[in-house]
Amino acid sequence: MKMLALLSKNSETLPGRTGTARVDRDTRRLVARLGPGDIAVLDEMDLDQTLAEQLVAAGVTAVVNTSPSISGRYPNIGPEVLVAGGVLLLDTVSSDAFGRIKDGTRVRIEDGVVYADRFTRKEPEALVECLELDEEAIAERMREARHGLAEHLESFAGDALEFIRAESSLLMDGIGVPEVDLELNGRQVVVVGAGAGHAEDLRKLKPFVKEYRPIMIGVGVGADTLRRAGYRPDLIVGNPDELTVKTLTCGAELIIPADLDGRAGGLERVKELGLGATTFPCSGTPVDLALLLAHHHGAALIVTAGASASLEEFFDRGRRDSNPATFLTRLKVGESIMDAGAVATLYRNRFPGVLAALLILAVLGAAIVAILAAGHGTEMLAGAQEMLSRAELWGREVLARTG
Repeated sequence: MKMLALLSKNSETLPGRTGTARVDRDTRRLVARLGPGDIAVLDEMDLDQTLAEQLVAAGVTAVVNTSPSISGRYPNIGPEVLVAGGVLLLDTVSSDAFGRIKDGTRVRIEDGVVYADRFTRKEPEALVECLELDEEAIAERMREARHGLAEHLESFAGDALEFIRAESSLLMDGIGVPEVDLELNGRQVVVVGAGAGHAEDLRKLKPFVKEYRPIMIGVGVGADTLRRAGYRPDLIVGNPDELTVKTLTCGAELIIPADLDGRAGGLERVKELGLGATTFPCSGTPVDLALLLAHHHGAALIVTAGASASLEEFFDRGRRDSNPATFLTRLKVGESIMDAGAVATLYRNRFPGVLAALLILAVLGAAIVAILAAGHGTEMLAGAQEMLSRAELWGREVLARTG
């Protein structure tokens, strides 16, 4: 006990910040297990505002990022939020932070260096060298990022014009969109992509799926996720080489994305399984193709899960789905598309009001029956009937607003 007390005392007197390292490449999983005083070690390029607010709320004392917190692609304000919240932000200089810093160990940060917090050594063990991003450094990088934003928009505008020239007939008139046996006209459609959190997005849609029985379109491994969640995909858009045999043979129609020259990956596997498939030549992503197909065939509402098109993805030059097709496709289907998170929020806000209205009506109805049974006077009965009429009117208003 005396030794533990001595170590604790020594830790308090050492300069810098000390805490327990929480290390995980999966940022969502990491945030869920952070606590006050922890040091988060993550891999998050262009740290966004939402993540920064989660880290501040968790009470972390420092964040060690193995990717650039501000890459210069666009002005992201996450780092400003962190520093304003009193969190020390460091970008690693060396590339082996995940190998050097062990999850759950005590570490100390001083002058941009992460040390092992051990007191049995005379000399501290340096684990990782970092560059601290203080307010001044962040302000300078943000100025550079704003310049990079202008360049990116110019490049994007040129790419968008090229895409429109090459595929305006597809985008504007639907020429080239394959026919399907499914009846999509006037139906609700759920498109499940392979993006981050797509399984959780699908889970949130359970009330919507139960009520509307929508057409289920799986894109890439999103089709596997649909089947594992207990749904049978009605339509699959993606490379068959990425999918399991059970999903491919579930009875869904199969659309295979192809290059503009007609080459499509995965056709050999389809032939081996004795399945039929239709190719869809387009320079867009599989998600873009699924959206265009649903919209062209008259879908009344398209709900996307794991198929977001956020600002971060828009400016990520390293992603295939950052091309203009994604942006222009969403402009095309804009009046009928909705994200799974928004649908889930509507359902959370919808049912409590309805249930409350029905409950109040039921209670007042029971009260009137009790009054009649007890043989009370007509004056009390008239008052109860007036209350019931008002409650009924209020209940109708709630039902009208919510459903």
